[in-house]
Amino acid sequence: MADPRPTTVRLQKMSWAFTESAVLFAAVQSGFFTAVSKHGESSQAIAEAMGISHANVQRMIVALLTLELIERNGEGFCNATDVERFLVEGERSYAGRWITWFHHQWANWGELGERLQNTAPEQTLGFYNEGFTEAHARRYHAATASVGLGAARKFLAEVDLSGRRKLLDLGGGSGAYSIEAAKKYPDLEAIVLDLPEVVVVSREFISEHGVADRVSAEKCDFTADPFPKGADVILMNSNLPQYSGEVIQQVVQKAYDALLPGGEMHICGEMINEDWHGPLIPAMCAIHGVLFNSTALPHRPSECIGYFETAGFRDVKVREFIPDILQHISGRKPS
Repeated sequence: MADPRPTTVRLQKMSWAFTESAVLFAAVQSGFFTAVSKHGESSQAIAEAMGISHANVQRMIVALLTLELIERNGEGFCNATDVERFLVEGERSYAGRWITWFHHQWANWGELGERLQNTAPEQTLGFYNEGFTEAHARRYHAATASVGLGAARKFLAEVDLSGRRKLLDLGGGSGAYSIEAAKKYPDLEAIVLDLPEVVVVSREFISEHGVADRVSAEKCDFTADPFPKGADVILMNSNLPQYSGEVIQQVVQKAYDALLPGGEMHICGEMINEDWHGPLIPAMCAIHGVLFNSTALPHRPSECIGYFETAGFRDVKVREFIPDILQHISGRKPS
């Protein structure tokens, strides 16, 4: 039997995909999911709670039901389980600032076709060179802090750092991994290494969590500056696709050289599959190389293993950390 004749349906759906993001952003920013959680008995109750027109609530309900972000609940509505957990304001697990963080890149993505034509020399730090400020860093890490702390707790549940004494957190941002590690291991000292604009914010988070006696933050462009000596564990999390393979190889080599014998390195980063086919978020992360004229490139697990083994690490392993988003690669420096 001949293959069915192709249609434009798949392409049309993809061309409308930006509207899905727009609806999600609008629902978070307007508090729609919070209203559904607390006043979901009817569309009219949601409208009254939000102070918007009933017609606009009905329009949003149709879109959110279609996107499976809310569900029917008798005569009313309720949030999908993940929405209820992460997008209801006032809850401890609220992640709305992180989910909507990418809204600020909306205009850049709209210029992707034009930016593909850019032939100017690429920059290692990418968007950090485009007017990056302390205010920008504060907004970003306020958005990432909650998910970062959760990821850190997951990491520490899977990785035993017993007996380790000094941790370097490359590009550690809010310091989430260092903060949680210090809380779990009272004998561990940690240093967050990040750009000057970020370090100011890192210190605020560290102080808020009451671990400033053992966690510090120092100015460092980890792609170029030397690392402090004496560490026996080094982390680099959620910034892998911002750099080329050449840059990552240099960073891993510097980490190996800085580690004490028997020390370990861990990277939790967005990696694409070996055949370059997905997952979606790691694949899209690589596009930042176009948006911000950076050296950013996608990385496959086999390439990451190569970075570690070329540097001299042993017992190199890659395993899934966050499904379809982050992979965890680790290696040990011989004693």
